[in-house]
Amino acid sequence: MSKLGIGIVGCGVIADIYCRNAPQFADIEIRACADLRADVAMALADRYGLRAGTPGDLMGADDIDIVLNLTVPNAHAAVSSAALEAGKHVYSEKPLATSLQDARDLTDLAQRQGLQLAVAPDTFLGPGGQLARRLVDEGGIGRVTAGTAFVMSRGMEHWHPSPEFYFRPGGGPVFDMGPYYITQLVQLLGPVARVMALSATGLTERLVTAEGPMQGRTIRPETPTTVMALLDFAGGAKVMYGSSWDVEAHGHRPLELYGTRASLRVPDPNFMGGVVEIGTRAEGWQEIPTSSAPFGAANYPLDAPVHANHRGLGIAEFAQAIRQGRTPRLAGGLGLHVTAVMEGVLVAGGDGRVVTIEDSCQRPPALSEAEALSLLA
Repeated sequence: MSKLGIGIVGCGVIADIYCRNAPQFADIEIRACADLRADVAMALADRYGLRAGTPGDLMGADDIDIVLNLTVPNAHAAVSSAALEAGKHVYSEKPLATSLQDARDLTDLAQRQGLQLAVAPDTFLGPGGQLARRLVDEGGIGRVTAGTAFVMSRGMEHWHPSPEFYFRPGGGPVFDMGPYYITQLVQLLGPVARVMALSATGLTERLVTAEGPMQGRTIRPETPTTVMALLDFAGGAKVMYGSSWDVEAHGHRPLELYGTRASLRVPDPNFMGGVVEIGTRAEGWQEIPTSSAPFGAANYPLDAPVHANHRGLGIAEFAQAIRQGRTPRLAGGLGLHVTAVMEGVLVAGGDGRVVTIEDSCQRPPALSEAEALSLLA
């Protein structure tokens, strides 16, 4: 059976790892790429043996079944919409859109077109997230009553060559890193019912120190850079979510859940592997490594691998689901719900009120080891 053809729109930093990982998967083949900067598209094409062209060329090509949208966040809605209008399934990098209304419009368009629309992150499909999911589902920690999630750093201007878009509306720590944490929490606990938050901007000016075209320039943030939120899940759990780019150093774990029988530490949701920990008052913390499980092996960065970064797993599952006629795990309203939660957090932080999340979703089905292995070539 022939593979489904993938066309990349947006050939920036993240495109490389998708291209590098794609050959390990059974049902996908990246065939073409496009970017508004023709030289950038050509460079990616030359590196991986692809066909370079314009976005219009790619969306009109008969050998492209799925458009992989890797553009900057503020372009996600327009590019995904154009691809759906062209009759292509769409898998987008996170977030689905930078506004809830755009995310709703995209979801409605995909349904009208009879096409599948999914959005990263796929990291929760890795063994770290799936082992935590099994412990929750099997009752290993009891009923989850509370939790904490923290993603904090000093910001993006110290490593990204062109970080300006991170500090515009649709960026910031909530819309940039929030998808990893909120998607992981939703797959573990189900949908969020309401949110409340406080927000602030720590630094009014940011000096870009990363090498690149903006080095030495300053950025004035146009979106909050510190947001402290409380997520109230429909199932009853209350999770404190701290998100900031104003922190030099901290000691918080990425994600902890507190159940009636035990507590659970979930690895960094930005990656697929890591060590899951389960703890009780009597026995302390027990570590459960996942490095030997499918997609748990460290492969990133290339020169000295530390993290399991098998990005492409989600689009491989997406393609398999299309072949099998089922809903992909990263579709079915998951991205819309996560967008609603993120926008709700920002509105709550700005207005000082509780925001009800109207766009709900189902928990995506768990991914067994056998199902994970079935995605490999």
